[in-house]
Amino acid sequence: MKQIILKYLQPYFPRMGVGLLIKFVGTIMDLCIPYILAYIIDTVILSKNKKLIFYWGALMIVCSLLAVSFNIIANRMASKVSSDATENIRRDLFSKTMHLSNAQTDFYTKPSLISRMTSDTYNLHQMLGRIQRLGVRAPILLIGGICVTFTLDYAMACVLLAVLPLLGCITVYVSKRSIPMYGSLQEANDRFVRMVREDIAGIRVIKALSKTDYETEKFRAVNREVVERERRNGMVMAIINPSMNILLNLGLVGVILVGAYRVNAGLSEVGKILAFTTYFTIILNAMLSISKMFTILSKAIASGNRIWQVLESEDDMQVLEKVYGKDGEAEPEKSDKECSDSEICFDHVTFSYLKKGDANIKDLSFNIKKGETLGIIGEIGSGKSTIINLMMRMYDVDEGRILIAGKDVRSYPQSQLKQKFGVVFQNDTIFEDTIAENVTLGRDISEDRLQEALFYARASEFVNDRACKEGETLNIKGANLSGGQKQRVLIARALAARPEILILDDSSSALDYRTDAELRKGIKEHFGDTTLVIVAQRVSSIRNADHILVLEDGVPIGYGTHEELMEHCVTYSEISRSQMGQGGAELSLSQGTV
Repeated sequence: MKQIILKYLQPYFPRMGVGLLIKFVGTIMDLCIPYILAYIIDTVILSKNKKLIFYWGALMIVCSLLAVSFNIIANRMASKVSSDATENIRRDLFSKTMHLSNAQTDFYTKPSLISRMTSDTYNLHQMLGRIQRLGVRAPILLIGGICVTFTLDYAMACVLLAVLPLLGCITVYVSKRSIPMYGSLQEANDRFVRMVREDIAGIRVIKALSKTDYETEKFRAVNREVVERERRNGMVMAIINPSMNILLNLGLVGVILVGAYRVNAGLSEVGKILAFTTYFTIILNAMLSISKMFTILSKAIASGNRIWQVLESEDDMQVLEKVYGKDGEAEPEKSDKECSDSEICFDHVTFSYLKKGDANIKDLSFNIKKGETLGIIGEIGSGKSTIINLMMRMYDVDEGRILIAGKDVRSYPQSQLKQKFGVVFQNDTIFEDTIAENVTLGRDISEDRLQEALFYARASEFVNDRACKEGETLNIKGANLSGGQKQRVLIARALAARPEILILDDSSSALDYRTDAELRKGIKEHFGDTTLVIVAQRVSSIRNADHILVLEDGVPIGYGTHEELMEHCVTYSEISRSQMGQGGAELSLSQGTV
């Protein structure tokens, strides 16, 4: 929390200093008003001098106007500072989130990152504004009010002063209890957001399987946890206001009783008692404001720690120049001619998502030259998409190495490495924008290149039919497109930048066999220099690949051409014969087209 304050508020310290000075002056004006009132009642009125009465009355009006004006100006300046600082925090947090590795994203979880970006930054914004508005005003009113009461009547001031240590003890106790409780509340909110996010995303599946009651019951459990934590926090924070009211009101009763005895004894005056009650009200409001600040500060500290945890995350995908040389080339003793001549080389790669768990990829090696096609096939969970993640350095390998164009992926800057790839992931995203923007995605891609990508992705026909040139906007996740149309838009996005390596991760599952075959044929002919990696469930999508990798539980059980695998790999031949048996036209159609 302290690091956030120093980093993001330091540029605003001069402006904050001016605002605090203005707030200080306005607060002093507030403190002067009861003192002037007491002086008017006890001295000016008794003199029966109307000019003095009007003079001191006018002075009270001036003090009131100055107090209001200065406080408004200071509050506006405080709001500006808190808004600008929070904007910078959100900007850096979003940028950091975008640059987190997949392993770090898995660690924090997406719902937690969303919560930190929204509710946690909101708590910080509230704290920054409240501290500037009340962080100066409330202590000055509290301390100044006590000091002024001592100048009026020390005996009544001592009664007031005796109450304050009790109030301080309550505030400290509550703040110590509340800070860790708000941290656990935010964690519960993360789980709440995750469940809501998953259920809304999968609402069609839930309805189709008649699981609405089941998911509703799960939601009730998560919601109950959040409510219970909020209730506990509320019960702790609820101690402050009633306790302060009781203690301060008892103190006020004591002041009035002492004041009455002192007036009867001729040791004090009525105006001072009136001023005391006013100052007591000011002190009461100041203490209540301070208690509210502790509440907000407790939330902000918990939120600030969560935000700083992300902001200070070290980059775990650093370029390993010292290990692999300044040019990024592998050390001679670790290199061989086969890998250096390949566009893609996996050299005895082993990887596990859970570092202490079973390996998801075990001792995998293969070489793909520029312009060749690699097909990857295997059952669900066999490690097909993991290979893609490792190839693009979404994760770092545990053992072995991966070379792209003869250089270890760990020697590339992230931006340079990603520019080599065009990829369609298994569960990719369509944004709420036009098809053209979904294809270009903010990149500098010409209209000709855009139309070329749409044509070879076999998307031109339906794009023109939907009159997308007139600016039709797609729904979130492309809900107004069919499954095949979405996949073709995503393939066009991958083709638009003419990548060196094109990855299609089960990206044609919604296409009919003819469109799939025509798509692969067009890519092979027009993007001949592009190395193609196809992850598929259908043998027809990869049977003409130069190399086919068959996976089972992360272990390569077959590698070669279609003909070689049909002869030597039992699993591959069984898959092929099974698919041909279920739809013999599939294979013959793709053979005749590609």
